[in-house]
Amino acid sequence: MSQNNFPKLHNATWPGIVGKGADSEPVIPFDTLLAMTAAAEVDGVKFDGLDLGLLEPHFKLDDSDETKILAEKLQKNNLVAGSLVAPIWAGSAMGTADQRATFVDMVRKACEFGKKLRDQGVRPYGVIRIDSAAGVEDWAKDPAGNTKIIAETFREACDVAAGYGEKLATEGEICWGAMHSWKYMVELLEMVDRPNIGFQADMSHTFLYTMGYNAPEHRILPKDADLNDREAVKAALKIVTDALRPWTIDFHVAQNDGSVFGQGSHDKTGRHCQATDPNGVLDIAHDAGYWLRDEKGELTKAFKHICWDGCMFPNEVMNNQQTWNDILAALVKVRNAHGWKS
Repeated sequence: MSQNNFPKLHNATWPGIVGKGADSEPVIPFDTLLAMTAAAEVDGVKFDGLDLGLLEPHFKLDDSDETKILAEKLQKNNLVAGSLVAPIWAGSAMGTADQRATFVDMVRKACEFGKKLRDQGVRPYGVIRIDSAAGVEDWAKDPAGNTKIIAETFREACDVAAGYGEKLATEGEICWGAMHSWKYMVELLEMVDRPNIGFQADMSHTFLYTMGYNAPEHRILPKDADLNDREAVKAALKIVTDALRPWTIDFHVAQNDGSVFGQGSHDKTGRHCQATDPNGVLDIAHDAGYWLRDEKGELTKAFKHICWDGCMFPNEVMNNQQTWNDILAALVKVRNAHGWKS
């Protein structure tokens, strides 16, 4: 059995909110997700922490006691906090002046929340996660001009985050304008040109980059590709990861079956499948290595923790403790293959 203790293994809380709510299934309470995370165990290994979606009803960023209550809950369960999702959808990086100001303000509030958790000793690592909060169709009305606006907003957000010692990670999904292909993602990051911005790679979402959803001009796999052809899949993954790995500062382990899915108010994006899904096209432990190792096969050690992301699963699945044990088992396999001891 591997003795690696890095990267640390995290679960995520936003799958209890994303795609849930009034037009879908009920939101899963934070305390429920916390309890199932703390209870998960595989051969004596447990989760080290949680990445947090700073979204209502889980969290109210304007509540001064919120971080103190959260810190106590985490400490009681021997968990820490890692990366935080800023609620930037209250605004938009491509919107009106007011919407862009709201976007930046949500980043500021997330940074303040994260600093309080650091000060309370329960957040030893992690970044602030953002996206453009802009649809692909709207972006496509003026690709060059809209990318420039998004980059300007991101620069403002980076400058705010720098004041808190935070880095911003842009999660590439096919549903976010200027981030919906691997090439557009690199172009946007280069345009922002700030030292404290990077990429958050999600194995499910980035696999859709290879298939050209919403950006057929950047398709790598042919339209009629056999997704069971591992050599073709691996070659496509290598192209995407070689382009985005140098920017990657946060990482989501996930599975995908080559399809898209949306639920509730969330647009369609790369479908998150269960860790044990027989239709999954990714070899999770192997393919994580494209992100965790450089072109020479050496570990990058670019981040101290990895996180499972599984949004828009049915509540019946998410309320089953075995689901979280299977997720933890997948993360353990990734760490056994690509981790290190420190």
